[in-house]
Amino acid sequence: MSGNKAEAGTRIDGQALVITRMFDARRELMWRVWTECRLLKLWWGPKNFTAPHCQIDLRVGGKYLHCMRSPKGRDFWSTGVFLELAPPERLVCTDCFADAQGNIVPASHYGLGEDWPLETTITVVLAERDGRTHLTLTHGPLPPGKMTELTETGWNESFDKMTASLKT
Repeated sequence: MSGNKAEAGTRIDGQALVITRMFDARRELMWRVWTECRLLKLWWGPKNFTAPHCQIDLRVGGKYLHCMRSPKGRDFWSTGVFLELAPPERLVCTDCFADAQGNIVPASHYGLGEDWPLETTITVVLAERDGRTHLTLTHGPLPPGKMTELTETGWNESFDKMTASLKT
């Protein structure tokens, strides 16, 4: 099972980052890798990062709290609220930097860009095609510049890890 990069793309649409990938996995499994902590922890975060913590209250209005740990041992927390859930097709949630207790903090808390919004929105659309899943992720609004470039790299590296996790 793989996320075929030949069938992948990234673009900026207005102020949103849009990434598409094709995965050799059924849509129901792809829904689970986004919504079950045991599976999400296998791929969350860029290359060489781990995901030591995951909480998901999977309902509209429910919250999540994830931690990704850098190779140097630094924890980066994120939280958000589920705005829309249409299993196994569509998931929409807010996304914010957070502390370990789930309190929203600015990106500057982690030494990142001052122009990063306090809250962004992530939309994941999963479309089944001949037993494979076409994933479209939209993340925004994002400011132009280095932080958005790093976000694009982080998502793509995470999707590479997702591809590897689907093989097992």
